[in-house]
Amino acid sequence: MSSTALSGHCPPPQKPLEELDSAVIRFCGDSGDGMQLVGTQFTNVSAAFGNDVSTFPDFPAEIRAPAGTLPGVSGFQLHFSSRDIFTPGDQVDTLVVMNPAALKTNVNDLKRGGILIVNEDEFDNSGLDKAGYESNPLHDENLRTRYDLHKVPMTRLTRDAVAGLGLSTKEAGRCKNFFALGVVYWLYDRDAKPTESWINDKFKKTPAIGEANLRALRGGYNYGYSVESFPKHYQVPKAKLPRGTYRKITGNEATAWGLVAAAKRAGKKLFYAGYPITPASDILHELSMMKNYGVRTFQAEDEIAAMSAVCGAAFAGEIAVTASSGPGICLKGEAMGLGAMTELPMVIVDVQRGGPSTGLPTKTEQSDLLLAMFGRNGDNPVPIIAAATPGDCFAMAQEAVRIAVEFMTPVILLTDGYLANGAEPWLIPKMSDLPPIRIIHPEGKPHVNGSTNGSATQAGPSHNGPAHHGHAESVNGFKPYLRNEKGARPWAIPGTPGLEHRIGGLEKADVTGNIDYSPANHHKMVMNRVGKVAGVANHIPVQEVFGPLAGKLLVLSWGGTFGAVRTAVQMMQQRGQSVAHAHLRYMNPFPRNLGDILKKYDRVLIPELNTGQLRLLIRGIFLVDAVGFNKVQGKPFLVHELTQKIEEAL
Repeated sequence: MSSTALSGHCPPPQKPLEELDSAVIRFCGDSGDGMQLVGTQFTNVSAAFGNDVSTFPDFPAEIRAPAGTLPGVSGFQLHFSSRDIFTPGDQVDTLVVMNPAALKTNVNDLKRGGILIVNEDEFDNSGLDKAGYESNPLHDENLRTRYDLHKVPMTRLTRDAVAGLGLSTKEAGRCKNFFALGVVYWLYDRDAKPTESWINDKFKKTPAIGEANLRALRGGYNYGYSVESFPKHYQVPKAKLPRGTYRKITGNEATAWGLVAAAKRAGKKLFYAGYPITPASDILHELSMMKNYGVRTFQAEDEIAAMSAVCGAAFAGEIAVTASSGPGICLKGEAMGLGAMTELPMVIVDVQRGGPSTGLPTKTEQSDLLLAMFGRNGDNPVPIIAAATPGDCFAMAQEAVRIAVEFMTPVILLTDGYLANGAEPWLIPKMSDLPPIRIIHPEGKPHVNGSTNGSATQAGPSHNGPAHHGHAESVNGFKPYLRNEKGARPWAIPGTPGLEHRIGGLEKADVTGNIDYSPANHHKMVMNRVGKVAGVANHIPVQEVFGPLAGKLLVLSWGGTFGAVRTAVQMMQQRGQSVAHAHLRYMNPFPRNLGDILKKYDRVLIPELNTGQLRLLIRGIFLVDAVGFNKVQGKPFLVHELTQKIEEAL
């Protein structure tokens, strides 16, 4: 946007425009103030402009805390840059606060000298009392000397801007978030046209509300342009990203689209069964809008029913998926065991959040790794993979489906609240560039007497297994547990003549699938299932290392910590330190070269948003004396926290 005011004001003298490499802004206010909405709009505009973008929405844990109180504060942080970035930023450059509670809970994250824009109309006695202030902090000399403070009467100016539209005082006040957005659009030289188009489309059935929001947006922009307290504004140039078509994507969106893409690659329909739970619900919401892509969604009455429905859909030959968070994964455990015993392909997405119990439902954590590893009865391993960024959820959702159908097993995909709600620019791939997922179901073939017999033909070499155990030959001679070279059994479609076989949760006889409780058979079948999952390591990428292939320190991370850890390691490498970074996306089994990598460094540091779950596994499996850096505050790592810990480890 050029440095001219939006329509309605005579332009004052031109203000200087300063170029920045990057900027971090945060909108914060009451959960009813629309902070997520304006943060998303700023993200969309910046992504469309060509900046690299990383976001961190921060929701209140309570459904609706009392207005104006500390627990009710909602925030949206955005880092936009002219270079490649991996995190939503540490310290905030510009903080927009809509009430005293937002100031109290967020001001310490604003860097010294940073821009502080405050809606001073809300700093009345009632607002100050709810936030626990004994006096008005806007009168505090320390606040004014520490930060570039701008006291803006947003509520009053918004009401003035929308006067004459017939709105009530309450309705007029709801537009103040767009006034704040307009101020920040001017401050960072953003083009407001995409947001104006969004408002027109969003409120086309209520044109008065739409016009009010447009006036508020323009009023905020013109305020920043006209008022003397803002002597200059800033511009962040486009980033040099690979050529292609980009859009902003969140982790939950990417997960949903990745699942649909995987089903298309496999030539199958997608069946999704779920029960609403924060922060996984948006996967259900997104998939429910994709009926035109052959997606069927089922909102079950509870988590147990959702997981059981997925088992049924997998048996029927569908790409079967469910998603939840920690409490729901606990409830799904029994039916996940059924999926493992019947050896059917299905995907379980765990969008992790703070626990235990209800815990911190809107906050991020990495505390479900051990739940995913061991949260079922019996010796019951399943492959586990973890996404690294919001966009990576697209790739890892497809990888989960591939592993599930190639190895005939449930697969757990771990994301987290930070990835699920965070956003980044995403290069939209071409479907033709995505390799197919090959599925060949066994076909029935007729006997000479006219009946049918099952043929266990499948993708890859034919099934040649050991002699079967059990009390009798399987129905019609079909061998439903005869395994291929990957240890996978055939995926027979119900109703196919000649492929009738027994199914259920009781132990299966080797090869025939008949019920068999014998000690030797149980041992063999357990080892078959364990060996099959272990064999996945031969069909996933080897682990890569960023930095020196041997040295003093290896930082080993997984999941949503990727961005902060990679940035911290880059900073330490630029300082000449012998530090490398390995980020795990395959959690069970681990990449087959991981043990060799770990031996090449004097020390191994494992940062996790839990009390040390990956560290426990690494020490137990590889006998490496790894040390941990653990944070369980419901917030992601900050880069400076990691660089400080790396310095200590060195």
